[in-house]
Amino acid sequence: MNAVPTERTRVPGRRWRIAWLLGFGVLVNYFDRVNLSVSHDSLIAAFGISNIAFGYLSSAYNWTYAAIQLPIGVLLDKLGVKRVGRAGICLWSAASFCAALTPSMGGLFGARLLLGVGEAPTFPANAKAVGLWFPPQERSLATAMFDAAAKFASAIGVPVIGFALLYAGWRWSFALTGAISLAYLLYFWKVYKDPGDDAELSDCERAYIAADGGKEAGPRGLDEGKTPLLKLVAERKVLGLAIGTGACNYVFYLLLTWLPSYLSYALHVDLMHSFLYTSVPWLVASAMDIAVGGWLVDFLVQRGWNASTVRRVILIGGTTFGLGLLGAAHAHTPLRALLWISVSIGGLAAAAPVGWSLPSLIAQKNDVGKVGGIVNFSNQISGIGAPIVTGYLVTAFGTYVWAFGVAAAYLVLGIGAYIFLLGRIDRMPLRAASV
Repeated sequence: MNAVPTERTRVPGRRWRIAWLLGFGVLVNYFDRVNLSVSHDSLIAAFGISNIAFGYLSSAYNWTYAAIQLPIGVLLDKLGVKRVGRAGICLWSAASFCAALTPSMGGLFGARLLLGVGEAPTFPANAKAVGLWFPPQERSLATAMFDAAAKFASAIGVPVIGFALLYAGWRWSFALTGAISLAYLLYFWKVYKDPGDDAELSDCERAYIAADGGKEAGPRGLDEGKTPLLKLVAERKVLGLAIGTGACNYVFYLLLTWLPSYLSYALHVDLMHSFLYTSVPWLVASAMDIAVGGWLVDFLVQRGWNASTVRRVILIGGTTFGLGLLGAAHAHTPLRALLWISVSIGGLAAAAPVGWSLPSLIAQKNDVGKVGGIVNFSNQISGIGAPIVTGYLVTAFGTYVWAFGVAAAYLVLGIGAYIFLLGRIDRMPLRAASV
């Protein structure tokens, strides 16, 4: 048996290649997600739809994404990250090209539904992959690398896709994201393997991954038992995590789908500048995700701070900063609005990688995919609700105040779920075996 590396042993960094791979994948699939918000005015002109209809179109992706989260978790635990990931990337690449070619609103709707199917495995698969490739004391930074990519995609994707749309039209902006997705498929196909299948993973790094509870890198075929899906849904910790992350995701999707329109409609910023201004809060979010939710958490845990306390403080504190959205609701200048939105999304971004590291920390090895699916199901219910509810509220009241107020109320519920349901961050006991 190989000895566990000591602190003075220089451990190779092959596992970080996987972290970069996962982060690049999230960056690519969030280009697909922001594409629609950037195309808001063009699609309304092309198809003659209302803001309410645009809200439904924005949420269409999340319908299929949410519907298959629970079965995707089961598939991930049975088939593994590699096979499920490859299939998903194939589908989301095809969906982008379908959106570019569609002649009708119905076809665009169908393309967004297909996109939801293709991208559904992404976050549960990434959470499972991090559990396979990283010991607990490195999982926050590894998770932050792919979670921050979701924010950075909006920071660079909105202006880049916006310029493509303005100079080439909305169809070419969708074709561009399809081409990028296809390139990522080839990269993922070549690079990703589980630790047990990677012949180039050194014995030293394999032992390091397996140390301190990182059992996922051990011999293949080790079965710790499984908890039935319905029992996991009823677990207090799983419910607390699902409600809390769902509240955060509501704000995330509200801003993802409506921020350019909010700046243009409520604050009278022209379309070109709204694309540029939109990138500011997402750049702040990207930095907070990596620096606080990733690096700071691992730094403190590795230096002996209580791991549960550190993660809870960042998780609850960051979500509380999300209430800065209320300041944006009453802002009357673009600068003030961007300041409050940056406070809100920056806090939520700091909390996000902690939340996504928890499935591998609170669940048994063979339940991580299912717990990730449950959590992401809650997230996508929020992803469905946020653009639709916002569309109705803006149409009814002619202002974004009520839309931001509803999001803040949901955040308060999420904070309570983290405090009273999730509680201490530790592994749940195995409740029942299942074949």
